[in-house]
Amino acid sequence: MESAGIDTAVENLLNPNSDEFNVSLLDDVIAVAFSPTDPHRTMANQALIELQETPGFWTKADTILEQAKNPQSRFFGLQVLDDAICTRWKVLSTEQRNGIKNYVVGKVIQVSSGPSLASGEKVFLGKLNLTLVQIVKQEWPHNWPSFIPDLVGSSKTSEVLCENNMQILKLLSEEVFDFSRDQMVTQKVKTLKESLNSEFSAIYHLCDFVLVHSQSPSLLKVTLQTLQRFLTWIPLGFIFQTNLIETLLNKFFPEPLFRNDTLDCLTEIGNLSDLGPEYDPLFRTMFNGFLERLGHIFTAETDLVGPFESGSEDDCVFIQHLALFLTGFLKSHLHALEHPDSQQSLITGLHYIIRVSEVDDLEIFRICIEAWHMLSCELYQTENEFNGAGSKTVSLRGRSNAGFESPDSRKSKYGPVLTGVRHVIIAKMAKPEEVLIVEDENGDIVRETTKDTDVIAQYKTMRETLVYLTHLNSDDTENIMLSKLTAQVSGAEWSWNNLNTLCWAIGSISGAMTEDEEKRFLVTVIKDLLGLCEQKRGKDNKAVIASNIMYVVGQYPRFLKAHWKFLKTVVNKLFEFMHEVHPGVQDMACDTFMKIAVKCRRKFVTLQTDERVPFISELVETMPSIISDLEPHQVQAFYEAVGYMLSDNGPAVPVNRAELLVKLMDVPNNRWQIIMEQANISVESLMVPKTIKEIITILKINRRTCGSIGSIYANQLQIFFMDLLNVYKVYSERISATISQQGSGATQLSLVRSMRSAKREVLRLLIVFIEKSGPPEAAPQAVAQGFIPPILDPILGDYQRNIPNARDPEVLALVAAIVEKLSSHVLCDVPRIIEAVFECTLQMITTNFEDFPEHRIRFFEFIKTVNSHCFQALFSISTEHQKLVVDSVVWAMKHTERNVSDAGLIILNELLHNVSKAPNIAQSFYQQYLLALIQDVFAVMTDRLHKSGFKLHATLLRYMIHLVQMNHVTVPLFDPGTSSLGQANSVLLRSHISKLLLRSFPNLARSQVSTFVEGMFDLNKDLPTFKTHLRDFLIQLKEFSMEDNSSLYGEEQDEKKTLELEVQQAHLNAVPGLLKPSDMIDDDL
Repeated sequence: MESAGIDTAVENLLNPNSDEFNVSLLDDVIAVAFSPTDPHRTMANQALIELQETPGFWTKADTILEQAKNPQSRFFGLQVLDDAICTRWKVLSTEQRNGIKNYVVGKVIQVSSGPSLASGEKVFLGKLNLTLVQIVKQEWPHNWPSFIPDLVGSSKTSEVLCENNMQILKLLSEEVFDFSRDQMVTQKVKTLKESLNSEFSAIYHLCDFVLVHSQSPSLLKVTLQTLQRFLTWIPLGFIFQTNLIETLLNKFFPEPLFRNDTLDCLTEIGNLSDLGPEYDPLFRTMFNGFLERLGHIFTAETDLVGPFESGSEDDCVFIQHLALFLTGFLKSHLHALEHPDSQQSLITGLHYIIRVSEVDDLEIFRICIEAWHMLSCELYQTENEFNGAGSKTVSLRGRSNAGFESPDSRKSKYGPVLTGVRHVIIAKMAKPEEVLIVEDENGDIVRETTKDTDVIAQYKTMRETLVYLTHLNSDDTENIMLSKLTAQVSGAEWSWNNLNTLCWAIGSISGAMTEDEEKRFLVTVIKDLLGLCEQKRGKDNKAVIASNIMYVVGQYPRFLKAHWKFLKTVVNKLFEFMHEVHPGVQDMACDTFMKIAVKCRRKFVTLQTDERVPFISELVETMPSIISDLEPHQVQAFYEAVGYMLSDNGPAVPVNRAELLVKLMDVPNNRWQIIMEQANISVESLMVPKTIKEIITILKINRRTCGSIGSIYANQLQIFFMDLLNVYKVYSERISATISQQGSGATQLSLVRSMRSAKREVLRLLIVFIEKSGPPEAAPQAVAQGFIPPILDPILGDYQRNIPNARDPEVLALVAAIVEKLSSHVLCDVPRIIEAVFECTLQMITTNFEDFPEHRIRFFEFIKTVNSHCFQALFSISTEHQKLVVDSVVWAMKHTERNVSDAGLIILNELLHNVSKAPNIAQSFYQQYLLALIQDVFAVMTDRLHKSGFKLHATLLRYMIHLVQMNHVTVPLFDPGTSSLGQANSVLLRSHISKLLLRSFPNLARSQVSTFVEGMFDLNKDLPTFKTHLRDFLIQLKEFSMEDNSSLYGEEQDEKKTLELEVQQAHLNAVPGLLKPSDMIDDDL
């Protein structure tokens, strides 16, 4: 069909004067639309969309369904009908609604009248069923009260019809209970649920009738699937006061054909929780009966790994569903199953979960590990509560432990189970994110390139589970790990995977043992691993072992701090690994060295037993040879690690830190000196790309060292400070000259980009130095007088003069850091800084909401910092710049990026509070800005784009309105020429806000606005009440009524999340070992 033909076809199909709808023409258009190779496919699709959107086109649906030859045409006809049902049903006449309903019901009955027709039209029938369910959601129960009785009655006339009716019931349950939240109003959902509940008796008896009498496998399967959808919400009597559970267990579970669907039903029943204690015996009976039937299929001792690997798809699905049933039952009914009547079944069930946990399937293992996490946490909690708080406490499962046996006897019942769990977790331990060396799909050992967040989350769960299991029996955990390690050393179980999972498990239980147990355990582990490294040959083997050594030692800083010789041996081994060029080994060695340097820093700067000098003294001497094979980024990490060591200035530290810093920086300083000498001869030497790259590397080393060593870095900065600024100045001038000669496109030249990178590194170094400065080496006054004036001259002038694309956002970050750190000491410099950066930056970022995003964020951080630390400086600048400050804050509030709009609101809130504390400027500020600010806050609050800022909108409006209402504003806010003389600001402001709202929202009644405005001026309303008042008003607005307004409740949601995180953090702090060593705060530093 040609393009002209498509246009003609659409005209004919939409012709209102046509006596007959031409279905064959529609078939032709749809054939083109669904042909992947037809060049007119896009045009045909557009034509179909046009047809679909034509009012009244739905009346052709029955003609299309009856006469179409193309199957896709029939689906198109159903889609048109669906759209009419979902969007136009309420405006159709009763006659039209009944016509659609009767047609769809008749069509469903027609297509499902015989097995061959229903089978051949299976997909079409499924779509018809969905259309019928859409009608049911609109009409039932009020306009179609006989729907359920009609459905049940017709089901007994034909098994094929009954099978399709089951599909309809299944869809109806899903629509009402699973997918209704976003599609139907709450009252409608409630009505449908109540109707289904009240009429479920007929549905249940139909299901029961089918399960007892039918011999049709397909009907029985769909009946089980339908029943499973209803089991989560039906009245409990239908489950526990009928023969349902017995029928499922005895008739259907033993049959392979029905086993998986039956297990789904049993899982829904088993997951029912929060029921009264009277149901506990029923659940125990059900669990005992299930395990008895399961035992006929396979026992709890059966190894499932092989059968799962070679089994059919149904077998694999059965194992997964079995995992869901057993773990769900365990989570919901653990205490009920600990009764003597089911204690043995519980232990057997747990052994089944162990067998299931062993199969090689990630999803199944995740299901199981959640259950093991719950059980181990539950047992640990019980033991901990009895040991710490007496005999009657509340456990994690929410029930009192009163009446339960002591934790020792409870724990001992699970002893063999927990041993099995330890074996499984250790054998399948997930990779921690610190490990950088992995085995790829080709079996090669490589450096990891991306982080797998799923694996990291799984490791966290497994790690916490193993920590709980170690607390419950550390000897058992230790014995399992050491026996597996012995098998690695002897070669009996040697493999990369076995060693990896074992060492990841060893590293994960740091802190879960007592210090003595940890010492005994780790001495053996580290000796065996070091011996294994010497014993094995081959680069890949050595890389795997090195990776594991580094991971394990990095997780046990407590042990290393207590055992200097081991610490020294480990660090020297890391230095060896830094010469190993296998991908990932050097990175991991540097990362581990960093961890150890942070956690054990004092051991390196104090004199240890049998040592001649502190380790740091030897380290800085031998450092050039240690780092000789490292890449530049690894060298930078090494300097940072040594910086952490030198940052310890405790009273017990005997070393001269300033001298060691000079020695530490000797290599980069010498290289810098050579570059500067060459620049003195010819400044062009600084333009050589290799030299620029070297300067960047030296600056990065200095920045990383400064960040870790702290304020003593001032000694190092003084050595090359003026050279640093000169380099910045040279590059600035060369960039400006190149741009003036070649235009703004010069910023993309390779040499210009390199010079800009060097400039940015200068700025980043200065930012870190300012942030880390402090007494005694870099007191604020000394920094403000000695460093800041030379910094500002070249940097601010360059920023102001340059074209927008050549301005570095780090300049704004630097001036923000200067103001924040040095505050009052640089008060006289702030106006000069504002003069240089304010107007030119504002012109860059206010052109639109997209360009220069980093400048935008840094700019508002700078304003916020000035407002917080040098507020007086804002009013020592020109009035034009003062207005620019306020205008920029308002512009930020209106920004569509949340972080920018939030920054604007926070700055305005703080600005208003600062102004109120400065009587000399307050009244003039109020007179000039207050009215406009109130109007601007109202504008962003009601524009639907800034709902997330509602908390601050409310805070600001309440504060500003109350300023006026409490007569803190003594100057007139309104022009005397336009307002009645003598009227108070509060009266005029009420009138102003009312007019503003009525003008902006013409659908509002005057009485609504009056009530709302009066409420805002009520001084008795605290902030929460004021927010509720505003929120209720916003939801009334037509513009908000059809939207998701959850963001208006964001504060409450954030508070809930914060509380949950606090509870979680408290739990992590309470259980030794749950916090990773790197996340713990060292008390001795």
